[in-house]
Formats: sequence, C-alpha cells, structure tokens
Amino acid sequence: MLFVVIAKAKAGSSGRERVARRVSWEYPAGMRMVAEYWPMSTAAAVIAIAEADSVASIMKAVVDWDDVFDLTVMPAMTAEQGLELAKQMQAGSSA
Repeated sequence: MLFVVIAKAKAGSSGRERVARRVSWEYPAGMRMVAEYWPMSTAAAVIAIAEADSVASIMKAVVDWDDVFDLTVMPAMTAEQGLELAKQMQAGSSA
C-alpha cells in the first residue's frame, strides 16, 4: 500500500540537525521509498511517498522522526489506480 507522509519541522529543531540525521537514516525494513521531496517551504519540510507491507514499518519511521517533525501520514493510491477504481464504481461493481 502507498502512503504519503508530510513532515513539518518542529520548533526548536534545526535544518542542520535534520539533514545530518537523514544522511545516515534508512527507511525501515518493509518500507520502500517511491519519492522523497524537500520543498523550500515552511508548510512542509519533507513530502515522501512510500510503499509499505504493513503499518508497522510506517510506525517505525514515525517514531524515528517524531521528535523533530510533526508528521501526517495518509494512505494513497496512484492516479491510475484511482481511475481504475472509478471505472469499476461507474460500472456498478464493487472494489
């Protein structure tokens, strides 16, 4: 399953600290990065799209970073998956 993670930097944490940690940090077992972006924004410091086998690996990543980021994790699907689901729904079949 895909997840979108939006990370907003917590007050008191520094960009230098977060970047130094990220250089050595790896996604937990069972979680694969699809994309990771570092927007130049105060609204979000990181936007990551990851695939995970279970919520356990997502929880591990959240625990690793929740001291320096406020994290929002949302299940997601690709546009292609969404369009296929929409077609099935329009045809009256259940997904």
